[in-house]
Amino acid sequence: MRAVRYHEYGGPDVLRVEDAERPDPGRREVRVEVRAAGVNPVDTYFREGSYEPPELPMIPGSDLAGVVDAVGEDVDEFAEGDRVFGTGLGNDRQGTYAEYAVAPTDRLAHLPESVDFEEGAAAALVGVTAWRALVDHAGLEPAETCLVHGGSGGVGHVAVQLADAAGAHTVTTASAEYHDRLEELGANSPVDYGREDLADAVVEAAGRPDVILDHRLDDYLDFDAEVGTQGVRVVGIGNTRPAAGFENIAAARAQEMTLQLMSMYNTPDMSAVLLKLARLLESGDLRPHVSKRYDLDEAAAAQKAVLQNSFFGKLVVTP
Repeated sequence: MRAVRYHEYGGPDVLRVEDAERPDPGRREVRVEVRAAGVNPVDTYFREGSYEPPELPMIPGSDLAGVVDAVGEDVDEFAEGDRVFGTGLGNDRQGTYAEYAVAPTDRLAHLPESVDFEEGAAAALVGVTAWRALVDHAGLEPAETCLVHGGSGGVGHVAVQLADAAGAHTVTTASAEYHDRLEELGANSPVDYGREDLADAVVEAAGRPDVILDHRLDDYLDFDAEVGTQGVRVVGIGNTRPAAGFENIAAARAQEMTLQLMSMYNTPDMSAVLLKLARLLESGDLRPHVSKRYDLDEAAAAQKAVLQNSFFGKLVVTP
């Protein structure tokens, strides 16, 4: 099979399209003919060595959508020919930038016939991340106010839709050019993140949020304490620098802020979350936006692009 691999850590130039042995599924695993693979910032962290991959050479990629082409022992949930999507790969096993990938059954779900493969791949990692943050950790309830930082990003634009589906009033920060799209996806109050009076603008637009989804704790941790309501629940899913902390811890204490840090890879039952996402995809309540498509030979360009803030939604690789 053709696969993107890297043999050493480094920049995007270490990625190579190579002939690799097609993997066989083991017990409780299936092999998927990959039709689309999501591109995520975490893919670049493994490639550059910030996170340690399980082995080298390594195929990057966490998300996939495709068709089951072989099943291992003790697999009852899936059969050859089933359309599936999944995530959580590329961490403890080889990833998804390839023509075929092997996945455990507990990291997959059936993909509805009405949902195309690119949408399935685009929804998987960011959907599980947003669900884990807002539903499992924050316990977002109807009529609460939810602030989503970076609503135009992969996780952000899905989190906006999940918050809307949960009946929350959703405020999100994003470049002004994306406000109309975010309102179409369910955002009640998009706010330009570049405003100097951003804190005042957020509170004026939607009141003080009960729940905050923060993708850049190193920039917004104090901001979250400033704008949040009493007892605000903040879930941190990322940052751009290793260090993050409070400059005004008294403000966070005064708000009795709860801060939950998380990693999508720790989700105890990915397949259960994916099944719920599949229902939202089928009903049209979740519509992941694919901004650009790349083939395997363009994987380096895709990984460069995913670290930029110049696109709305998700990038995918199509083998």
